[in-house]
Amino acid sequence: MAKIKLTKSAVDAAQSQAQAVELRDTLVPGFLCKITPAGRKVFMLQYRTNAGERRKPALGLYGELTVEQARSLAQEWLAQVRRGGDPAADKAAARSAPTVAELCKKFMGDHSRQRNKPSTQVGYQKCIDNNIIPMLGRMKVQDVKRPDVATMMKKMAHKPADANRTFSVMRKMFNLAEVWGYRPDGTNPCRHVPMYPNGKATHLISDEEMGKLFRYLDYLETDGLGLDHAVLPLAIRLQFEFAGRRSEIVTLQWDWVDLENRRVVWPDSKTGGMSKPLSEEAYRLLSTAPRQDGYPYVFPSPNHPGQHMTTGEYYGGWTRILKRADVSHVGTHGIRHRSATDIANSGIPVKVGMALTAHKTVAMFMRYVHTEDKPVREAAELVANRRQAITGVRRNALAQATASTA
Repeated sequence: MAKIKLTKSAVDAAQSQAQAVELRDTLVPGFLCKITPAGRKVFMLQYRTNAGERRKPALGLYGELTVEQARSLAQEWLAQVRRGGDPAADKAAARSAPTVAELCKKFMGDHSRQRNKPSTQVGYQKCIDNNIIPMLGRMKVQDVKRPDVATMMKKMAHKPADANRTFSVMRKMFNLAEVWGYRPDGTNPCRHVPMYPNGKATHLISDEEMGKLFRYLDYLETDGLGLDHAVLPLAIRLQFEFAGRRSEIVTLQWDWVDLENRRVVWPDSKTGGMSKPLSEEAYRLLSTAPRQDGYPYVFPSPNHPGQHMTTGEYYGGWTRILKRADVSHVGTHGIRHRSATDIANSGIPVKVGMALTAHKTVAMFMRYVHTEDKPVREAAELVANRRQAITGVRRNALAQATASTA
């Protein structure tokens, strides 16, 4: 166990022996170079923690580190020890720290499967498998920084909607990483990283277009059923009545419809179990709708016997109806936007409107509400008239005051 000033020439000259040899530095206490019987030369640091525990961690291999680099690292570690730290334990913890891929597995197993619907789990897993693991999976959770997330988002610029979905999953995972002790509190690397802006705003079906659409639905139900499947007009009308999602309409089953109590209960929807009352129109539509004996679905598929209408069949039928009714194209989500706008403009409380649309947050509900031009114009006129009344009174008062002093 020779004590010398460790230099490049001294380490180069050291030869391996049958037993490991340690060359201890005379400048930095505890700093040494160990030469193994296999000839590997490893820089190490021997120290005691403040609790009296002995440590002898490796700093790195000679060749990967120079003597001066290893000595400088040893001095940094000793400074940490004097401050009460334990760099060897920190290094071991970093080595055993979970990777992002392991965090993904824990997120799905310990969180998502306990709290999310199967369809939501499938969506999360798709983001994880296609985007998160290929780009960040090998990184340690504690090492992921904001630039890493920003770079990932930049690489997905060609598919902004997918990028935003993936970002939302990552943000949830890194929030939980703090809860599980993988990162310090308040260090979520997704913070302040911007998402991509929403795509083109959903077209609001205008009052004029509503008239055209419903007149065409009336025509289909009386004279034009040969043009489209008979259940399409019913499905469209009910989606307007329920302000529902397309998936909630096409999967509707008769067992969920309680005509006696005028209510429909979906056992599972995008936001979980859901119950909505039947309006007079919805009650009329469902109470007079045709049923097939032994068939559970309100909207049978025209192409797949025994199954409900698919979202693709519904979307295709909706698109054809819009074209024939001479209404601007909009996806079936446009029905939900129009319904939410009608609800908001009816003057009912927002909380009640959220119950009708089954939105969980006010922010999400308001994203579906469009400001129509007519009420905005009327409000502008009201404000202008009020201002004119105020300023007119003041002008008259000023004119009278001027006249009296003349």
